[in-house]
Amino acid sequence: MADCDVAVIGAGVIGESVAYELAARGAAVTLLDARGAGLGATQAAAGMLAPFIEGFGRPLLPLAARSLEMYASFIDRILRDTGIDVGYARSGSLHVANEEESIAELKVVAAGAKAAGVACDLLDARQALEREPSLAPDVMGGLLFPSHGFVGAIDLSAALCTGAVKHGARLIVPARVRRISSRGAEMDIELESGGRLVSQQVVIAAGCWSGLIDIDGMPPVPIRPIRGQLLQLAWSGDPLKRIVWGPRCYIVPSGPGTALVGATVEDAGYDERTTVAGVRDLLDAACDLVPQVWQASLVAARVGLRPATSDEMPVIGRSRAVPGVVFATGHFRNGVLLAPFTAKAVADVVLDNQEDPLLAAVSPQRFGEY
Repeated sequence: MADCDVAVIGAGVIGESVAYELAARGAAVTLLDARGAGLGATQAAAGMLAPFIEGFGRPLLPLAARSLEMYASFIDRILRDTGIDVGYARSGSLHVANEEESIAELKVVAAGAKAAGVACDLLDARQALEREPSLAPDVMGGLLFPSHGFVGAIDLSAALCTGAVKHGARLIVPARVRRISSRGAEMDIELESGGRLVSQQVVIAAGCWSGLIDIDGMPPVPIRPIRGQLLQLAWSGDPLKRIVWGPRCYIVPSGPGTALVGATVEDAGYDERTTVAGVRDLLDAACDLVPQVWQASLVAARVGLRPATSDEMPVIGRSRAVPGVVFATGHFRNGVLLAPFTAKAVADVVLDNQEDPLLAAVSPQRFGEY
């Protein structure tokens, strides 16, 4: 007899979102993580909800735009269920340019936005400084997306875990999964500690560690870690009103008198150290973008290993090789943004065997016999 309907492997923001959605729909869920809830890439996420800032025509954009549309109701549900404020704000983003070449690039993005029916404002230098007076005076212009925003990733993680448990999910940490194998119509989950768990279905949401789980009947899922370092700053000067994105960093106003600066993109394997080089590069970039950062205090430097695939697209969907396995991993830099869409899409697959058409672009089968 199965211990649960669904075992979710990985308690970052994606695994927690999936567990929350499944449990809210009445499934008996067990959520497992080798460390603890929110202690992987989520702890170093800036929480940006900004799918349009990198331009249009990208294959990920339809999923990201759908997820952004879902965010307000997603947060409303979490707040009703848990009472936890997760710092959700839709105050927009300003992509800053300080070179003619960058202005030309922003014009291309603005044209793509207009063609897609997405509201944005292309600003000259004066208008950009009016929106954000703290910007460096060499700003030449900017592109404002009023629909963008951010959420507190750490608070969101805590709220999702709380909500999942409130709906009956069982959290087991630390619990490192060693092997998953089919046992008739059920899935046998072997823990590194020697314990076992039997579930009807398994959701793989272990981020960059997903490929280290031995799943009988298929090769390791092709996901590698990409290190991202993030800084938390505090200052008493004029606060930023919205996300500010510059040539070498972004700054997110994460709370009164505080901001997050990110993020490095480093192919450093499973090395989770913060480095002098990473911290210095981010500080230099932030000071060039907003000079008052020179007077800020460095509160913390965080690091997370983002799960990346070769095409930088997530892996979401049911395995054909082992039908009891469903993937929800490989979200790279977009885990927080894609959480609402991923949670709903995976729950639809697991509970109703219904697949959103958008999942065709992120199917596990694009990498082979999965």
